[in-house]
Amino acid sequence: YQLKEDLTQGYSVPAGRTKPWGTAHATLAARKLIDGPFAVINADDYYGPEAFQKIFDYLSANPDGDVYEYVMVGYLLKNTVTENGTVARGVCEETGDHYLSQITERTKIEQGPPLRFTEDDGQTWTQLPEDTIVSLNLWGFNRSFLDEALARFPAFLDRALAENPEKGEYFLPTVVSQLIGEGRARVKVLRSHDKWYGVTYREDKPAVVAAIAEKTASGLYPDRLWEVK
Repeated sequence: YQLKEDLTQGYSVPAGRTKPWGTAHATLAARKLIDGPFAVINADDYYGPEAFQKIFDYLSANPDGDVYEYVMVGYLLKNTVTENGTVARGVCEETGDHYLSQITERTKIEQGPPLRFTEDDGQTWTQLPEDTIVSLNLWGFNRSFLDEALARFPAFLDRALAENPEKGEYFLPTVVSQLIGEGRARVKVLRSHDKWYGVTYREDKPAVVAAIAEKTASGLYPDRLWEVK
């Protein structure tokens, strides 16, 4: 469980704080249970089986070496939008050999056509190619990520408690970007062509229910998944 009271020794929850401390902090909640490679996902998104197999294969073959070896699965933007409103996505930039160089958060992307995003509440729009690679927070790490995130947490807390004590968040991509910038880690960007499903809006639910039912009927998933040994 991610508890807002789970802080570095010497720190305390500020008055008025009701929410936990973001996605990097959520990952740290599992630090005492993890001693090897692991994946991180959003609990409310459907990623498809291809992505999990790719992360497993990559981490199995790529332990940490001179730099930390991490991985993320990117999706085609056209497969990750909803017709019921805007979505937030991390737009990925890569090196020529498909290592992550930068993620830019675009918080309001809409389906269109064309696919486009706004940074000023719809006053202006910028087009995005439909095959743009975006992050849906499907990451693969070695144990080293937890050690680094824990070591950097006090510096985050110092800033957050001074600047935004009630809502400051310790984001997982921020830790990744710091490690890339310092030359301490590299992140391979894999690709999935599966379609994303998520309940961003209440109106999304019927389509998600129908999609999972179809996948179950086709045999991709068993009818009673929780009973699989």
